[in-house]
Amino acid sequence: MTDAQSPPRTDVTSVVVADDHTLFRELLADLLSLEDWLEVVAQGASGTEAVKLVRSHRPGIAVLDVQMPGPGIRATVREIVRHCPETRCIVLTMHDDPVLLRDVLDDGATAYLLKSVSSRELVTSIHSVIREPERIHFSVSRNMIKEFGGPAGDRLLSAREVEVLSYVAQARSNAEIAAALFLAETTVKRHLTNAYRKLGAVSRVDAIRRAMDAGIIAPYPQP
Repeated sequence: MTDAQSPPRTDVTSVVVADDHTLFRELLADLLSLEDWLEVVAQGASGTEAVKLVRSHRPGIAVLDVQMPGPGIRATVREIVRHCPETRCIVLTMHDDPVLLRDVLDDGATAYLLKSVSSRELVTSIHSVIREPERIHFSVSRNMIKEFGGPAGDRLLSAREVEVLSYVAQARSNAEIAAALFLAETTVKRHLTNAYRKLGAVSRVDAIRRAMDAGIIAPYPQP
């Protein structure tokens, strides 16, 4: 059977990438295109273009930079969600801004990732968004943890502990967390034990509740 006769694959997710930095956008598109389960169908340089391209292509994923020309990231996400609710918005940013994190998630974004994540972490996050579109996915830095207003002094959770807790909040097992973060499962258990101690928690559910109440991790929607 020739390529022209081959039926379209149903296991490939289409992607629109929007960033006003051309080199970064093109490199990101090339990176995502290396995955045989992703297809970058369009690229844009502004929020306005992002909305137009998403409405035209109706992709499964839209990867959006926070700072680019146009109506602003919040309005861009809202317009995409309004016109194409099936498209999952992944916001990429350099900003350690907990207010922005909460705002874009409230506007309908599915993921909020710092640009300091590795390429592997980005791809893993996109795969998680596709597999679990009802969940919220995000990465946070140590600076953002402090802004969240968590416990002070030696009770402040480390960046890794918060990262592990964020995966626990997504109902991930220790083995799944270890695979996603490239850690040993025993290391994940150690981070969880430390987080429980600092939070005064007695279980995974209790730890997530306490972390959310303290603003250390953002709430996530129930499936």
